[in-house]
Amino acid sequence: MIIYKSTLGNFIEDVKLNVISDKLLDKLKELHLSGGGDSEVNSWNNSLHFMKDVLDTPEISKECDVAVEYNIPNTSKRVDFMISGQSESKENHLVIVELKQWAKVDKVDDISKHSVLSDLRKHEPTAHPSYQAYSYKSLISNYCDNVNILKENINPCAYLHNLNESYRKVLEDPLYKDWVEEAPVFLKNDVLKLRNFLIKYVGAKSSDGRLLYEIDFGRIKPQKYLQDSLDLMLSGNEEFKMIDEQVVAYDLIMKSIIKSLNDNKKHVFIVQGGPGTGKSVLAINLLANCISKLKLNTSYITKNSAPRNCYSSLLAKGNAKKEVDLKLAIRSPFSLPHTPNNGIEVGIFDEAHRLQKSPFMYPGKDMLMDAINACKVSIFFVDEGQRITVKDCYSIETIYAYAKFFNAIIDTPTPFKLTSQFRCNGSNGYIELVDIITGKKEFSDIPIDLDDYDLRVFDNPNDLRNELRELNKIRNKCRMVAGYCYDWNVKNKKGDWDIILPYGFKAKWNLEKDAIWAINKSSFEEIGCIHTCQGMEFDYVGVFIGKDLMYKDGKVITNQEAISRDDKTSGIRSCKNKALADMLIRNTYKVLLTRGQKGCFIYCEDDNLRGFINKLINDVKIHK
Repeated sequence: MIIYKSTLGNFIEDVKLNVISDKLLDKLKELHLSGGGDSEVNSWNNSLHFMKDVLDTPEISKECDVAVEYNIPNTSKRVDFMISGQSESKENHLVIVELKQWAKVDKVDDISKHSVLSDLRKHEPTAHPSYQAYSYKSLISNYCDNVNILKENINPCAYLHNLNESYRKVLEDPLYKDWVEEAPVFLKNDVLKLRNFLIKYVGAKSSDGRLLYEIDFGRIKPQKYLQDSLDLMLSGNEEFKMIDEQVVAYDLIMKSIIKSLNDNKKHVFIVQGGPGTGKSVLAINLLANCISKLKLNTSYITKNSAPRNCYSSLLAKGNAKKEVDLKLAIRSPFSLPHTPNNGIEVGIFDEAHRLQKSPFMYPGKDMLMDAINACKVSIFFVDEGQRITVKDCYSIETIYAYAKFFNAIIDTPTPFKLTSQFRCNGSNGYIELVDIITGKKEFSDIPIDLDDYDLRVFDNPNDLRNELRELNKIRNKCRMVAGYCYDWNVKNKKGDWDIILPYGFKAKWNLEKDAIWAINKSSFEEIGCIHTCQGMEFDYVGVFIGKDLMYKDGKVITNQEAISRDDKTSGIRSCKNKALADMLIRNTYKVLLTRGQKGCFIYCEDDNLRGFINKLINDVKIHK
């Protein structure tokens, strides 16, 4: 949706008469859209005057079409400025301009290749302006169905009209090369350079005067480039190969999706499965094939950012620009309130048990309600045993109730169940043993077969790390994880280490800015929390069990008081519902203990729990 659209001549006149911000405000109110606060109005009055000065030249036709504040469908993102016209070679072009009022800018660090620090964001990381502009190009070219323009004829750039030359070396640092090559940066003294850039691409009136109209009102549908790209991404990607029940579930779900194309009803499909049963692999295959084969506007949606970032990286095979192409295909549920009814044709909700009501900064009120409202077909992957925070509140029964509220066709009157174990060496026996270790079930005399799964308990945490470090050299597929017991000292500037254990063991939590900790080649020495590993899997995992899980008087018990006061996410420590807190602690460790494909190494702070687990392992070996 474009808030302001006119010819360049009219735009220049509106800016000269100082009415441009009034027209933008009036249109926002008319369309019942949010925005238009004092800071945004000041930004319009400032930045659009600079754009007028750049564009007010006889060398750019006053008949070119201008758009200000284009709200990208199904997102809360707005493109600051667009102009369409004809290039020097007589081709139709669109130029996207990301406008910034920054007076200072700095790198976040040498890792964060997508973000920078600016003076207007109180030194909180914000997207690099070239990355923003390029991502907007990607969204328009990949999803606007009626846009009659080639992807290479969309030209993004960034204009930081208050920023002096001394900051160019920051914005054009090699760290940001991928984005600056695609969307050049223009600073305070680059008026003529920017003008020449615009003259090159949009100096004359476009032969297709409907381009901005098509962007504004075109159907949201994945385009051929994205369809072909996803097909290639999935091809040969061993991480996403489907077998057994996954293939059966895939066929049933695809049948429901095809059936939904011929009716006006919403459809809801529920897949239930424990850790390691292949929910995420199935979900990613559905995403890729709904886009590449059925050409449907499809999104994989999960609240947990770790799998979003890691799956994007794995699918794109390390190609940063292809990751941008996946921006609307793999996304957060925080965009759901901005999505109209049935704006997404197929919504695939992984870890649906993690959806919440009104979480912090969420612009809606009810994620599950927004999910079913936004999607023609909603596919929910659920494991209620993986609820890990107080706010994780949706059950299978709730999904059914909401589906009935929307009059949806429920394609699974009972959930389709994935039961085959693809993680933990395919050992259902190990999963049973994890339930005993975490106290989710009582020990029985029935023999358990670990199917050669490598389960070890260490008395010295350094030995665990050393063993795992050597195994990690093989494929970079080993990681250490821990529960909520340890303080975030480094992040909160309280110390140099977060996790300090006997025998001189010291370690840090994973870096806050490392979005792909689970697959980052340099992240092994950092210990991951549940949010960076849930949904992910490794060859071997090392689990540090804190004093929130203990063994006493013949039972595995939980200790809510052992949860760190620095933990602001789970809500376990302050939870007044003791039964809920108990369940969440046990669930947390079940998730952590089931991340390893080939083996799990354990260190327990509680000596009694360590002894109990060792006895379990010995009993298993005796009965084998």
